[in-house]
Amino acid sequence: MAQMNLLQAINNALDIAMAADERVLCFGEDVGHFGGVFRATAKLQDKYGKSRCFNTPLTEQGIIGFANGLAAQGHRPVAEIQFADYIFPAFDQIVNESAKFRYRSGNEFNVGGLTIRTPYGGGIAGGHYHSQSPEAYFTQTPGLKVVVPRNPYQAKGLLLASIRDDNPVVFFEPKRIYRASVGEVPEEDYQLPLSEAEVVKAGTDITLLGWGAQMELIENAAKRAEAMGISCEIIDLRTLLPWDVDTVAASVEKTGRLLISHEAPLTGGFAGEISATIQERCFLYLESPIARVCGLDTPYPLMLEKEHMANEHKIFEAIKASVNF
Repeated sequence: MAQMNLLQAINNALDIAMAADERVLCFGEDVGHFGGVFRATAKLQDKYGKSRCFNTPLTEQGIIGFANGLAAQGHRPVAEIQFADYIFPAFDQIVNESAKFRYRSGNEFNVGGLTIRTPYGGGIAGGHYHSQSPEAYFTQTPGLKVVVPRNPYQAKGLLLASIRDDNPVVFFEPKRIYRASVGEVPEEDYQLPLSEAEVVKAGTDITLLGWGAQMELIENAAKRAEAMGISCEIIDLRTLLPWDVDTVAASVEKTGRLLISHEAPLTGGFAGEISATIQERCFLYLESPIARVCGLDTPYPLMLEKEHMANEHKIFEAIKASVNF
């Protein structure tokens, strides 16, 4: 298998999807000859031409409105929003048009072939306009799927599955590890299932749950806990909407404890939804309250970025507190 970083895996997935299906189009701000601000679409315009990989004006609402129209006519558009922080002008198009197209027509028409790619998250000294994690805003929208990969292998398989899925997908890419996350990736075409969590590591004392770049920090904290004799089961949720309740519940029934960590602020974060669901399913199995280690309830700071983020030290301390409750 080839060694790829997360960006290269995304580019490879787009290349394969475009080669296999002429209905697949890539567009967004600077994605053409320039290859995107992070180079995720590098050389795709050279290979497939300006009619299938092209730049758009700087209008996020326009990008998704255009994508909805293409998808409604049978294309499979892959629209890029350059930073997740700038997805909000397109919010109405996504939650009121993309998500509801099939429902409002009684399945007579839909935009199920739509994929929206966007880099999210902090850790790059980007300040409050280039560091947000808005995934929870979209998880309350029936009709969408929300997907977040954690490594190159996942990025390729989940993106190919998203492009071919018959539902609109918002695909959040953890930009902090675009080049830092490197691993073996099959060069051939493959897909990973949407809506299935992955048990990364089995354990018996506590379940640790996260997604995206946060998984690296969770794994580092788990290693420190293991050195103290605490056995951690680690689960990568991968798909937030719909999310794999059964896998998480089965793990918590075994370990009796759950810690959820994400970059987004605590209040209104998706960890709250997970906590509510798991306590309903697993109340009699819980040995301690469900713990959440998340970003602070403040605008994303530039100078105090490390203090704001849910880092491995905070996760490690929360693991100890849960086990010793």
